[in-house]
Amino acid sequence: QAQLVESGGALVQPGGSLELSCRAPRMIVSVFSPLLMGWYRQAPGKERELVATITPGRITSYTDSVKDRFTISRDNSRKTVYLQLNNLLPEDTAVYYCNALTTSKQPTYNWGRGTQVTVSS
Repeated sequence: QAQLVESGGALVQPGGSLELSCRAPRMIVSVFSPLLMGWYRQAPGKERELVATITPGRITSYTDSVKDRFTISRDNSRKTVYLQLNNLLPEDTAVYYCNALTTSKQPTYNWGRGTQVTVSS
């Protein structure tokens, strides 16, 4: 079983919303809590890109294309990171992945299956 399991993707219309979840079923809370976590996405034919990060102290950062539309959060007691996606655009269509990041912002674990978000009317 993967270290991180993503869920919540769906087909939505432009302007719609979704909440994605990333669980760490094999980790204990004391391992998960200090991790810098991030959500990535990979659109067809494109490189995987980092879209949002959250520190152990819940400081967040976003790539410009999702700023003010996406919100990353975490619940350490549930070993889960969330990504709230609002005002979705067709260009948000991608497979969304989560991972822990090193201090140099490199992904830590093997990639999970991701969760597909499709924005289309």
